[in-house]
Amino acid sequence: MSYREYKSPKRQERERKERRRKANSDVIISPPDKTLLVVVTFLVIIGFLAIFSATAPKCMREGVSLITYVVKQIIYAGVGFVAMGFFAKFDYKKLEHFNSKFMWTVIVLLLVLQFTPLGVVINGAKRWINLGVMQLQPSELAKPLFCMLIASMFKDKVTLKTFTDNIKIIAAMLVILLLILKQPNLSMACILCMAGFAMYIAARGPWQPIAAGGGALGILILTKLPKLLHGYQMDRINVWLNPGSDALGKGYNIIQSLIAFASGGLSGTGYGSSIQKLAYLPECHTDFIFAIIAEEFGFLGCLFIIGLFVALVHRGYRIARRCPDMYGKLLAIGITVVFGFQAFLNMSVASSFFPVTGVTLPFISYGGTSIIVSLAMVGMLLNISKQRIKKIQTEDTLQNV
Repeated sequence: MSYREYKSPKRQERERKERRRKANSDVIISPPDKTLLVVVTFLVIIGFLAIFSATAPKCMREGVSLITYVVKQIIYAGVGFVAMGFFAKFDYKKLEHFNSKFMWTVIVLLLVLQFTPLGVVINGAKRWINLGVMQLQPSELAKPLFCMLIASMFKDKVTLKTFTDNIKIIAAMLVILLLILKQPNLSMACILCMAGFAMYIAARGPWQPIAAGGGALGILILTKLPKLLHGYQMDRINVWLNPGSDALGKGYNIIQSLIAFASGGLSGTGYGSSIQKLAYLPECHTDFIFAIIAEEFGFLGCLFIIGLFVALVHRGYRIARRCPDMYGKLLAIGITVVFGFQAFLNMSVASSFFPVTGVTLPFISYGGTSIIVSLAMVGMLLNISKQRIKKIQTEDTLQNV
């Protein structure tokens, strides 16, 4: 290589910045991603149908109207769609200005949950704040918060200085994770960590921290896992490996869920014809709603639901790829991973691919905070999708940036 052909690292960095500047200048404003909106709307409507079917027997036992739960869900979804519309119009680049206030809000809510009488314990987990008209789940707010904080940290080149400059933010995120684990809510902590890991990889962070962290985590799991996990969590793992060992106790949910899948067969028993929802399968309108869908609509119905979530993830990554700035790319990736991994985790639990853990199916399971926060995050994705690089510039520019 001749002297003229040689490019110093500083010169290469300057050229990369110049290419990024040109890429950002070739940005066009387009309508929001309509396909994403259609997919999410389908999921929400399917959720209404599934909740009505799953809760009808429960409403009869409680002596209330059969549409009680689905009407509540429709109201929550209405609030969620309003939030989605707001964030679809709110410039995502301005979200960074609210990082600190949002972070302290979530921390205060988690502290109120743990250390005041407002915290509600359901099935041994303290995850909800009783607000009278509804129950607020603060850990759901941590999903968009983590995406916003990590996107802000990693939007520039990721180095060791990135972590030292943001040590206060990282400490606050660790506090949030510890408060969520104290509830206990291991599944939510896993979702947040998975989103952070995906955003770190997308930001092209150095591999050394990943190798060190992975090695430390591996040693921790091998040596301390039984002591770190709560007793009931270890029981869930043991029962997951052998549900029949406690068929009427801790293995009951798994067995009843598998019966629902087996009863559904290829095309299902028909809408409203589920047997497992008749008090056999607890939490059939929240954590195990996918099992009821499997029983009533069979393998084909499950395949359709999975296809919708695959489409959602595909649109999310497409939005991230076409976004002109790194903050928007990382925010879109984080939100997409949250939806994709949470859906995968819920469906895996229902089908006994993973041990039982309390996590809802996005947009479908009953829950006010869950659907409101999820639709607000969709609004952020829609806003990001409005700004994209010109098609004529996309391939050459993105490959070299």
